Amino acid sequence: MPALTNEQIDHFEEYGFLKVDDVLDHETVIDPVVEEYEKVLDNLATTLYEKGSIKSKYQDLEFGDRVTNIYAESGEVHNQYFDFSLPQGEIKSDTPFWAGPAVFNALTDTRLLDLVESLIGSEIYSNPVQHVRIKIPEDQCPKDGKGRVKFGATPWHQDLGVVTEEADESDMLTVWFPLMNTDEKNGCLTVVPGSHRGELLTHCPGYEVKNKSKDVSDNVPPGSFGLQIPDHLFDVESSAPVPMKKGSVLLFTKKTVHAALPNISDRIRWSFDLRYNPVGQKTGRSVFPGFVARSKLNPGEVLTNPYHWSKLWTEARDGLAGAEQFSFQRWDTDDPACA
Repeated sequence: MPALTNEQIDHFEEYGFLKVDDVLDHETVIDPVVEEYEKVLDNLATTLYEKGSIKSKYQDLEFGDRVTNIYAESGEVHNQYFDFSLPQGEIKSDTPFWAGPAVFNALTDTRLLDLVESLIGSEIYSNPVQHVRIKIPEDQCPKDGKGRVKFGATPWHQDLGVVTEEADESDMLTVWFPLMNTDEKNGCLTVVPGSHRGELLTHCPGYEVKNKSKDVSDNVPPGSFGLQIPDHLFDVESSAPVPMKKGSVLLFTKKTVHAALPNISDRIRWSFDLRYNPVGQKTGRSVFPGFVARSKLNPGEVLTNPYHWSKLWTEARDGLAGAEQFSFQRWDTDDPACA
C-alpha cells in the first residue's frame, strides 16, 4: 500500500506541494543528525579558535546559540563545513563537506522513501542536489560589503532552474524537512500553489528584490538576492508560508515556485533540502555523485553503506579540485525579463 493516500496525491498534483506530518522519527533519525553535527561544530570551533578567528569555542552553549555566536564573531557563514554536497565552483582538495552516517540514514529513511515511491515509483535515485541549511538570526548574521545578510532569505525560484538542462525531462522531486520547528519568524518556506503547472520561468542572476519592508507578511522575501525569478512573472500574491514541526516533510515538484522567508527570530532555522528522481534519469549535476536509494527491480544496486557514500563525495572532490571549473548556470543576465 502506498505511503500517501489518494487524497494526498491529488493535493500534490493539483497544488504542486504536500506537507506530511510525523514522518521522520525524532529518536532514530533527527536526533542522531543533531548529535552528529554537534561534533562537526566542535571541529569548526577548534579550527577557527586555533586560527584566531574566534576568542571562544562557546562550548557551554546549545547548538543553535553556539553556531550563531561562532558565525557572528568570525564574520563568516561556514555552511559548506556542514553541507553534504560540494559548492558550484572553486572546489579545492581541502574544500570541507560532511557526509556522515546519520545524514545518510536520513536520506535513506524507509518512511521518507515510502513517500517518494508514492510519487515517482519504486526505482529511486538519490539526486546529488542536496543541502543542509543552517540559517542564524539575521540581526546577528555576517553581512557582505553592501550590508546584505550573507545567508538569509532564499529568493523565489524553481528547483529545475538551479540545475542544468539535462534534467529538464527528469521527474525530480524535492523533499524538504526541518530539524526543528520552523515558522514565519525563523524562515519557513513559502510556496505558490499551482505554479508547477506552468513553464520553467526565467531566473535572473544577481536580481535583487527591491523591498524596503521587513514584515514577513510581505509576499517577497525582503533583502534576498542572487538567482531568482522576478515577481512580475508569477502570482506572488497567492503565495503561502508553510510552517512545519520537527519530523514533518514537505514534498514539491521541480517547477513549484517557492522561497524561504528571512529569519527574524532569535533562534536558528535548520533544514535538509533533498532531491530524488527515478533511476536512470539525469540529475542536473552529473559531476556530483548520486546513488540508488531503493530498487525493487535491482535490489543489489541499492547503496546501504554510509561510508561508501562519503567516499564517493571525497573522490568527486579530489577529481574536481584543480580541474577546469564547471558551471550550472543556464541563465542570461541580459534577459529582458530581468530588466
